[in-house]
Amino acid sequence: MIPSELFRCTYRLNSTGHQRVFPNSSLANQINDFFKFVVNSALIDQLAEYSVAGQTIAHGSFIGTTTIVQPTLSHSVTDAAIQQTLQQEINTNSAVPKPDANSLYFIYLPPGTAVVQGGSRSCQAFCGYHDTFGNGIYYAVMPFPNCAGCLGGMTDLDALTSTSSHEFCEAITDPVPGQGWYDDTHGEIGDICAWQTKKLGNYTVQLEWSNKDASCK
Repeated sequence: MIPSELFRCTYRLNSTGHQRVFPNSSLANQINDFFKFVVNSALIDQLAEYSVAGQTIAHGSFIGTTTIVQPTLSHSVTDAAIQQTLQQEINTNSAVPKPDANSLYFIYLPPGTAVVQGGSRSCQAFCGYHDTFGNGIYYAVMPFPNCAGCLGGMTDLDALTSTSSHEFCEAITDPVPGQGWYDDTHGEIGDICAWQTKKLGNYTVQLEWSNKDASCK
């Protein structure tokens, strides 16, 4: 995947229909600003070593955001339901761009809603993930970091940008999990360097594995 287009979706309502902000518009705007920055940053430059013939990893663009208000959410949502909702948004919402091989959709969940994926639950087994479904729809899911294990002692923003950068880089280098760059023992390039972070501009991002240098950087 060449990171040419990135789009963000955010769920905002709970099962009773009361607004559940993410947790506020300021944080949502900060996430948008993070993506505007990171798609043209040194984080992308360092992934160049994973380019292959005909697929050069290069700078991209953040092309927009939308808020999903239906279906309403309860305390958990399955990955299958997220896929279904994203597909519906693509089909019916003109604000959501159509997918192509270089598009990535980021889905952010509100506080208090866990994600169940592959028999595992967010905040117990994972803090985010990326995958693909259908006819080449690439997406990443970011549950809100409600737990110490996903906050890692950081602020909400730093925890979200760290996990988002982890999944973003893996979605580029291993867009179909396990079929791109993948280490059979340690996993993808973010997994190998999990919870090692650095400052990039004003943002906290995770270190990523450099196979060329055999180190996290």
